[in-house]
Formats: sequence, structure tokens, C-alpha cells
Amino acid sequence: MATRIDPTLLYEIKEYGAVGIEKCFNCGNCTAICPLTSDEYPFPRNMIRRLQIGQRDKLVQHLDPWLCYYCGECSETCPKGAEPGETMMAMRRWLTAQYDWTGLSGKVYKGKGWIIAMLLVAAIVVIGLAALLAGPMVTSQVELNTFAPVHMIHIADLILAAALGIFLLSNLARMYFFVFGKEERQGIPLKIYLTGAWTLVFHTITQNRFSECEDSKRRWTNHLIIVAGYGTMFALIVVFLGWFQTDNIYPIYHPQRWLGYLAAGALIYGGVEAVLGRIRKEHEMHKHSHPSDWLFPILLVLLSASGLTIHFLRYAGLPMATYYAYVAHLVIMMMLYVTVGPMGKWAHLLFRPFAVYFQEVKAKAAQLQRETPAEAVASAAD
Repeated sequence: MATRIDPTLLYEIKEYGAVGIEKCFNCGNCTAICPLTSDEYPFPRNMIRRLQIGQRDKLVQHLDPWLCYYCGECSETCPKGAEPGETMMAMRRWLTAQYDWTGLSGKVYKGKGWIIAMLLVAAIVVIGLAALLAGPMVTSQVELNTFAPVHMIHIADLILAAALGIFLLSNLARMYFFVFGKEERQGIPLKIYLTGAWTLVFHTITQNRFSECEDSKRRWTNHLIIVAGYGTMFALIVVFLGWFQTDNIYPIYHPQRWLGYLAAGALIYGGVEAVLGRIRKEHEMHKHSHPSDWLFPILLVLLSASGLTIHFLRYAGLPMATYYAYVAHLVIMMMLYVTVGPMGKWAHLLFRPFAVYFQEVKAKAAQLQRETPAEAVASAAD
């Protein structure tokens, strides 16, 4: 079957943030210098060539953009200034939009208006629900769980987490069907998927390929700090909310307080570091930031800062200020979930380790295919 050529694809990728891609004359310097490239994955040259000739059907099958961790060496040494590293970043956004059956990811990535609209909708929905469902505002003392009953907030958290989980997992399923064709899927035994599962767990937790890039140790450490902080905060809010959202006043050494401080501190540190990097533009990956690259760390900092504000206002005994700060915190949380969550960094955090896992599954399946004919010949000879 002939591959369909799409001459508009190059311009479409530019809408997702690709810079200077039209300057590339495919010299191969980017592939030669990339520390993560291999015979099977000669990126970014392979991806750029397919973009140039418009092989849309082939591109959605590739894992290459997810296996690139944007060390920036390819862009720094490109003789034409074609920014191949930024093209790989744009490809990740484009692929996220291809996996997304709702079409929202593409709209958010291609239009600032959609981002603003979704932020406004998130704010209106949360403020409206707070006005309709909030309990009485006790002004003699802080009674947060009277104003926002913890069981209602917990149910809302679980519903939202389930909805986002379904969204992400359905997009992951589409990624799988794109990457593995029907015949390829049928030829891979279950054992290969199971034996490669450790790779998935390991890279989900550590994103270890990030550390293999030269001059990326600090960025990898910052990444781990953000993931640890976000994971802790997510567990406290979604799983242990009944313990975390309380009207009890605990001493400074209580674990409930310190877990919150550590999670918030990690997110503020990581978010501020990411924002400062984009302001300074010292690293190659920060020279051409997409709006979603700004939105995620800013919302993380605001989410953590508003959470700490609620905490200190509650301990200071300021009821009305606590309640208003709590609503503002929920607004920021909803903004984070509905914009950059499933369509941005959450998706990236999910697709990257699965790409490494799928890469290993493909390699083991190919090895099995090479060995099987030899085994069959040996068996026939016996």
C-alpha cells in the first residue's frame, strides 16, 4: 500500500511550535551528535525527513519524538539554524493531538484563545459550584470542613481523577494502536509484554533516559523534584484528603504539616526554576517556549502557594480569608487539570515511559522473529 503524502504537514507542525524546520537540508549532523540516537532510532533526522515529504501516516507510528529528551545539542550545532530539537518538541505536541480522540489537545496547542477560554470556564465552573454547594461560612472561628465538607470535596476529587484517568488511558490506547499495526500486534506473544513491564515501571518513576543526555543532570534532578512533589500532593488531595483537609490544629512537627510543606516546596522550587529558565533562555530548550510550557510551571507555583496560604490563614484564625483562599485554590487546581493536565505535561509523563516500553517490546518481538525461523529449521532437522 502506497504511503500518502501530505504537503501541508510541514506547515501544520509549525503551528505546534516548530521553528526553522523549513531551513533543514537533511545533512544528518543532528543525528550524528545526538547521544541517544541509534541505528533503529536515528532521530531527529528521520522525523524531519518524514515531515518534509509529508508522511503523516508514517509519523503517527513513530516513537522517536518521545525517546528524545531535548538536550539541545542538535540545535546548538545545526549549520542552518533549523532548530531540530524544537521540532522534536513540536512533534510531541502534534502526536499528543493525534492520540487525543476529543480534538481538544490540538486546539489548545494551536490557539492561545482556547487556553484562555478553558481557564475561564474552569474558574466559572468552580466559583459557580462553590456558590451553590458551599456550606455556611462560620466567622467566629475557622471551620473549613463546614464551608467545604471534606466528603463532598473527596467525591469531586475522585470523579475528576477518574474522568482524567479515562481520558489519558483512552489516548494511550490510541497511541498503542498507532504504534503497533494489526499484524504486528497479533505476532507479539503476551510474554514479551509481561517481561518488559519492569522497564515501564522503572522509567515511569525515574525518567532515566533524561539523565543519559549530556549536561542534563540538573534538569533531570529538577524534573524528579517536581514529580515527587506533585505525586505527594496528588496522593494527599485525592487519596488521603480526609486526613489532610482538617480543622485540627497540629504541632509543627506533625507529619501532616511536613508532608504538605515538602510537597509544596518541591513544586514551588521546580516551577520557579522552570519559569526562570524560560526567562533567561540560557539552555537551548528554553529559547522557543510554547504557551503551554509557561502555563504548567506557573499554575504549579500558584497551586502550591495558594495551598500554603490556606494553611497559614487557618492557623492564624482568619475564617473569611481562609474560605476565599480555598475557593481560589480550587480554581487553580481545576485550571491545571483541564488545560495542561491531560493535554500537556500529564500526557507527556505518561507517553514517554510507555514509548520506552513499546520500544523494548518491539525490539524483543523482532529478536523473536529472527530466532523463530532458525529454531524451526533446527526442529525440522531433528
